[in-house]
Amino acid sequence: MQRIDTGRARFVDFIRHGVPVGGRRYRGHRDDPLSEQGWHEMWAAVGDDPPSWSLIVTSPLRRCAEFATELGGCLDVPVITETGFKEISFGAWEGRTVDAILAESPEEISAYWHDPVANTPPRGESLPDFRDRVVAAWERLLERQARHVLVVGHGGLIRTLVGHVLGMPLPSVLRLEVPNAGITRLRVQSDVNGRPAPSLVFHARQGL
Repeated sequence: MQRIDTGRARFVDFIRHGVPVGGRRYRGHRDDPLSEQGWHEMWAAVGDDPPSWSLIVTSPLRRCAEFATELGGCLDVPVITETGFKEISFGAWEGRTVDAILAESPEEISAYWHDPVANTPPRGESLPDFRDRVVAAWERLLERQARHVLVVGHGGLIRTLVGHVLGMPLPSVLRLEVPNAGITRLRVQSDVNGRPAPSLVFHARQGL
């Protein structure tokens, strides 16, 4: 896809939330807040001299929204909630550790890791449905024309959008690692027809 550099490129930064209360587990829609460690990770990632974000967009879940709200207040930047950026639902696995699921349902979780498109967690959200929801929210965000946006979100959200921008097969997005408080940046230019043509600047950086 041919891109035109008009000097008006926009940027969207994504930061994954820090470690929530309860540690590492399949969390999905479970609304745990950030732990003390998680808050420290987020402030350390943003640093003392953050970019001049013109808008902060957040998932509605507390592990994202509470930090986004506090950061917006500190920087005097507007904060909006985008429900489409909520994490994928893991259904019956939510709140459980990998070890616990492996002990009870090793075939189910192994099938999910092998082919996440064909093997949705019990009562969970399918990966194609999640992808469609996230991409629709991404397109709504691009319509806002904000010059530099920060999105406070989730690992699944960031993997899926990076995969979408790079044209990756959907099953491959789970191979992208997204650490807690890791930052990813997309540049949004326009193609020859004036349509948004995003590209990846960097991925999963620890700090700016």
